[in-house]
Amino acid sequence: MVQMVTEFGVVSRAAGQGLIELHCINPRDYTTDVHRTVDDRPYGGGPGMVMKADILLSTIRAARAQAPLSKVVYLSPQGKTVDQAMLKGVTRSLIADGKDHSPGLIFLCGRYEGIDERIIELEVDEEWSIGDYVLSGGELGAMVLVDAITRLLPGVLGHEQSADQDSFSEGLLDCPHYTRPEVLEGLSVPAVLKSGDHGKIAQWRRMQALGRTSLRRPDLLDELELSEQDKKLLEVFLRQQESIK
Repeated sequence: MVQMVTEFGVVSRAAGQGLIELHCINPRDYTTDVHRTVDDRPYGGGPGMVMKADILLSTIRAARAQAPLSKVVYLSPQGKTVDQAMLKGVTRSLIADGKDHSPGLIFLCGRYEGIDERIIELEVDEEWSIGDYVLSGGELGAMVLVDAITRLLPGVLGHEQSADQDSFSEGLLDCPHYTRPEVLEGLSVPAVLKSGDHGKIAQWRRMQALGRTSLRRPDLLDELELSEQDKKLLEVFLRQQESIK
């Protein structure tokens, strides 16, 4: 399931160019019983099953043997919520460390009711969460993170500024984007984008990013210290919105 993320789009191109490597390890390969059992009933009773500690311990240590410099990250609802700034920091660390050796990340994907707490104490370096909701397991979260981190690596995206202009890169949502046709069912592309004036276009995009963030994610603005120019652009945007109403 997780391996599929390398077969499409940006991650596929990065893997094809040797910019990333993804190795998947199945805990069932480290079982010793005929049924290849990886879960068991929890001590203390209760619903669901817990992934077996000894099996996971063997699996993680096998992964560490393949990539001894890698950090083990458990994908867990109790983990730190991932955001773009955090991923940028992770990527910078990987790039810096990679000058002398080959670091990486080992994503531990939980299943069932989770994993034995002793595994976290013994082997897990960090816990991450991709959001406050429940999935059947950590595999989808791992795929999300592989994609998000890969696109931040140098040489992966076709345009060197693509990642820098994504939503959340500066703590703001992205501005609106348009392409041909110029008019679609009576809706036209904003005139400024056809003006050829790159200064005005940049200013318009900044204003839209500020305004869109204010309307849709005001919590993000609360965490930013806006320049005087940004404050003026936001005021103009909000006045325009009031006039539309």
